[in-house]
Amino acid sequence: MRTLFSLIESPMHPHFSALYQQLGIAEERFTAARKLHKAVQQQPPDFLVGEFIYGFGNNYAGANVCNLDVTLRALQRFAPAAKVIVLVHPSEAPHVGKLVELFPIHAVLPYPVSPQAMQEALQIPL
Repeated sequence: MRTLFSLIESPMHPHFSALYQQLGIAEERFTAARKLHKAVQQQPPDFLVGEFIYGFGNNYAGANVCNLDVTLRALQRFAPAAKVIVLVHPSEAPHVGKLVELFPIHAVLPYPVSPQAMQEALQIPL
């Protein structure tokens, strides 16, 4: 069975647990990146779904672009084969390209994310 880690950092994160189950994917939900990082070290996931939150007004110049930077570095080290699906609010979509330049991103899905769009992003041969 494939595994998917959801990093939930806002109320906008869609709840697709039933879809994941239908596709034969076991989901683990995390509300704290630190807990997700520990889990990645113990059980590398096949997928990571996380919301892109651009760092307006903080020190995200250079290598750090958003909330997902540290998590994606952990994935590179402990789960390099994991497919990353990034959810993005339309107002922040112009900035997601900066993240794509730094990390391999499988799919970027703009809000509102439909079940069909998520299903298409998850359709990867074993």
